[in-house]
Amino acid sequence: MITRTGRYTLLFDQHPMAAGFAAVVGKKEGEGPLARQFDKIFEDTKLGQETWEKAESAMQEQAVHLALDKASISPQQVDYVLAGDLINQCTSSIFGLRSLDIPFLGLFGACSTMALSLGLAGLLVESGAAGTCAAVTSSHFCTAERQFRFPLEYGGQRPPTSQWTATASGCAVITPSTNGGGPQIAGVTFGRMVDMGIKDANNMGAAMAGAASATIVDFLNDTGKKPEDFDMILTGDLGQVGSDLMQQLLSRENVELGTHYADCGLLIYDRQTQDVHAGGSGCGCSAAVVCSYIMNLLKTGGMKNVLFVGTGALMSPMTVQQGESIPGIAHAVWLKSAY
Repeated sequence: MITRTGRYTLLFDQHPMAAGFAAVVGKKEGEGPLARQFDKIFEDTKLGQETWEKAESAMQEQAVHLALDKASISPQQVDYVLAGDLINQCTSSIFGLRSLDIPFLGLFGACSTMALSLGLAGLLVESGAAGTCAAVTSSHFCTAERQFRFPLEYGGQRPPTSQWTATASGCAVITPSTNGGGPQIAGVTFGRMVDMGIKDANNMGAAMAGAASATIVDFLNDTGKKPEDFDMILTGDLGQVGSDLMQQLLSRENVELGTHYADCGLLIYDRQTQDVHAGGSGCGCSAAVVCSYIMNLLKTGGMKNVLFVGTGALMSPMTVQQGESIPGIAHAVWLKSAY
């Protein structure tokens, strides 16, 4: 049963669960602090493919198959796959998942896509409209840079506010929670677009900070929860600039996250030893962190409650070139341990 509480939040009585989850990453991500959490680390950024775009598709396909294998579920048992990425028309998802022969729901939430797909998958399973859904997304540094900024050969200088697009993919297979002790989805707050007036494509954290703040406030107001009710409130991916700005905005609302706060873009890399400037970003960044480190902790009872707030910058190369500002979006998914 689904219960609407407050203005924006949906709570799930049956708590659909992640029966299987997996994360695959590139070489740089495999050199970061979470290396041991990932299911597979690729040393070749092209994964043996002809292009980076084909490599990202292959990475997403591998993440789905690994998650399905861990859940002991075949593709034929999946009712819907909810997927998206950063490339035009969800190219990586379409070409990566076309061989699965599963009804496909293509999503675009920019870097918030993992939270969006998880929330919608939970909604479908909780409502009984689906028995099993796969939520998956990906990003690749080379495909994203080529589309949104400059050709890699250009060698442009990256400003301190810029973030490193993660070469990564994550997948969670969502089923009813009747069997097993996988991480559970307790509720979701689908966010509103918030435009901070940012026009700099190299300052995504600032563009998304307002949306993250708004969604966190909406969730807390709707549910009556406090930050201390959670082991972690996790954004993805604001990086250092966006995280600092979001917490300033929350302070104006008398919300202090304190030590309960973390950001996927700051967890996946070591900013002191890896040249990532303000941190990580990209659809695959939060997907890889959540579908490994976070869900592993929830599965073992290492954490009980996590509020995952996926953040996205809703732009295209055309809108940036035309001087439009960049609206932000953030979706919150309440993840719980079964223990």
